Amino acid sequence: MEAPEKSKETVSNYTPRMAGTVNWGTATVVGVFAGLLYGGSREASASVSKDAEVMLKLGSTADKREQHRLVRDAMEKRFVRVARGSIIGGVRLGMFTAAFYSLQNLLAEKRGVHDVFNVVAAGSATASTFGLIMPGSLQWRARNVALGSVLGAAICFPLGNIFDPYM
Repeated sequence: MEAPEKSKETVSNYTPRMAGTVNWGTATVVGVFAGLLYGGSREASASVSKDAEVMLKLGSTADKREQHRLVRDAMEKRFVRVARGSIIGGVRLGMFTAAFYSLQNLLAEKRGVHDVFNVVAAGSATASTFGLIMPGSLQWRARNVALGSVLGAAICFPLGNIFDPYM
């Protein structure tokens, strides 16, 4: 007696993306690199005044070894400041970008439409969330949440209309 053959079906959980939605992974990588550049350039421009202090110290000492040590220490500190600023800027902008685009795509998938209101809701929710994690008292954070929600919606509404070719 032969055993009946069981056929195995493969079930795919893949759902195609809606037209007009952005791949949040790619957008996050772009956001991280933009944050790296912004944070590093901001720290590099801020350290110019600190370099002036080193130059003043160089003029006050006649010893070449001491001058070399001062310059080396200043360059090491500048490198660490710029690297730290780059990393912090990259993480901050990357987290913001990831939160915004993943929330925008989630709203588009759950609502079944891709329109400007997904952009507005994602911008408002992301800005208010990042307002919540800012340092300060509870009243200050509540103010940041309200301000972030309003500014996120106010900024994202015109940008969603301008930059969305599928509407």
